[in-house]
Amino acid sequence: MNLENKLDQFEVIRKVGACADELGLEAYVVGGFVRDLLLKRPSKDIDFVCVGSGIKLAKKVAASFDQQVPLSVFKNFGTAMIKLEDWELEFVGARKESYRQDSRKPIVEDGTLKEDQERRDFTINAMAISINKESYGELVDPFDGVKDLKRKIIRTPLDPGVTFSDDPLRMLRAVRFATQLKFDIEPETFEGLTDYAERLKIISGERIIDEINKIVMAEQPSYGFKLLFVSKLLHQFFPEMVALQGVDSVGDKSHKDNFYHTLQVLDNIVPTTKSLWLRWAAIMHDIAKPATKRFNAKAGWTFHGHEDKGARMTPKIFRRLKLPMDERMKYVQKLVRLHLRPIALVNEKVTDSAIRRLLYEAGDDIEDLMKLCRADVTSKNPNKVKRFLANFDKVEDKIQEVEEKDHIRNFQPPVSGEEIMEEFGIPPSKMVGELKEEIKEAILEGKIENNKEQAIELMYKIAAEKGITKKD
Repeated sequence: MNLENKLDQFEVIRKVGACADELGLEAYVVGGFVRDLLLKRPSKDIDFVCVGSGIKLAKKVAASFDQQVPLSVFKNFGTAMIKLEDWELEFVGARKESYRQDSRKPIVEDGTLKEDQERRDFTINAMAISINKESYGELVDPFDGVKDLKRKIIRTPLDPGVTFSDDPLRMLRAVRFATQLKFDIEPETFEGLTDYAERLKIISGERIIDEINKIVMAEQPSYGFKLLFVSKLLHQFFPEMVALQGVDSVGDKSHKDNFYHTLQVLDNIVPTTKSLWLRWAAIMHDIAKPATKRFNAKAGWTFHGHEDKGARMTPKIFRRLKLPMDERMKYVQKLVRLHLRPIALVNEKVTDSAIRRLLYEAGDDIEDLMKLCRADVTSKNPNKVKRFLANFDKVEDKIQEVEEKDHIRNFQPPVSGEEIMEEFGIPPSKMVGELKEEIKEAILEGKIENNKEQAIELMYKIAAEKGITKKD
C-alpha cells in the first residue's frame, strides 16, 4: 500500500524526508500518527523513526527552517522534539528493548526498523510509512495493523505475555485504546490482561491515573471500566470501585448493583460535560455504599449516610490514586456530599428555606450538582425516569427564583465577626460565632432578608437577649 497521497497534506513530512535523504538515513513516520491517518482522525503529534541517530536528524530538520524553531534534545533517551505551531515532531533512532522483571524501564540498544516495530504495544501502533524519496509513502506493516484497523481489533504484535510483562502499562493502554476507538480487544490479548494484571504493581500511580483519566474522558467510559473490571486490572488500584459490584438478597428484597449503576451515571453525565472532575464526581458519588450497607426487615437494604462517608473517603482515594489534592478534590468531595440533597427536595414540598440552604452549600457548583443528580436517575422504568426529571425541572425553577430574590449563592453573612467585636467591644469568642450563626440561620430560614440593615437590627435584638450591650 502506498500512502503518498495521504501524506501530501503534511508539508513538514516532505521536509523531514529530504533531510533524511541528505544524511543518508532511512526514515519513517510511525505509531499513532499512522494509525490516525488511516482512521481519518485528527492528530497533532508526528513520530519519526530513523535507522541511525534521531537527534542528528532532528537537528538537521530544525536547521532547514528559515526561522528559528524550538528544538529540545533528550540525550539520555536518544530522542529530540521540535515544536512547530500546533505540531509536535518527535525524533528517535530505531531501537530494540529488553526488560528486567522488576522494572518497566527498558535496556535500549540501536536496532532495525523491524526490531523497533516489534517493541511497540499494538499492531495498529506498529505501522510505519517511508518518507525517503525513493520509497515515499510505502507502508511497512509487518503485523497486519491495517487488517486490525478494519476489524476494529486491539492486538499485540508479539505474544501478549512478552508485550505486557515487559511493560505492564500497555495493559491499561489496551483498554484505553479500545475505549477511545470503540474497538474490541482480541481474545488472546485480553487473556494476557488477566494473566498479567498483578504486574501493574510496578507501574507508578501517576502513569496509571494518566491512562484512567483518558478512559474517563472517552465518549463511553463505562466500556473501559467494564474491561478493567473483568480483566482484574481495576482490582489492582481501585478496590473501592470493585467493591460496588454485586447484589445481595434477603428473601425477595435485593438492592441494585452499584458498580453498574455508577457506570450508567458516568455515561449519563458525559453528554452534559467535558469536565474531568464532574465525571469523577459521578464515579465517586456512591463509593461508600458498600461500607454503609445495612438490611432492615421493613425497609430492606439501606445505605444511610453514604453521601457523608463518601465525602470523607474522597481525599484518601484521591491521594492514593495520585489525583490532585487541591480545589479539584474539594469540588468532587462537595458534590459527593451533596448529591442526595436535590433528590430529597424532589420527594417533598420544596420550601424556600431548603433551596436557600442548598444554594448556600453548593455555591457556584449548583448547576454541576444538578447535572449529577439528573445523571443519577437510572431506573429501567421510563415513566419513573420521566417523572423524576420533571421534578428536577421544578427544583431548578425554584432554585432560579430563590437565587434571583435572595442572592444566597456564595453567601457571606452581611455582618462580619470583626464588626460584631467592634460594635460590642468583645474579644474573639464563642459568643461572636453564635451571633454570626443566628444571623445566617435567620437569613436562610427567610426570617429576614439578605441585607445589612435587617442583619444589624437582628444582631442588636439577639445581643440584648443574651445580655450583651453596645460598647460606649
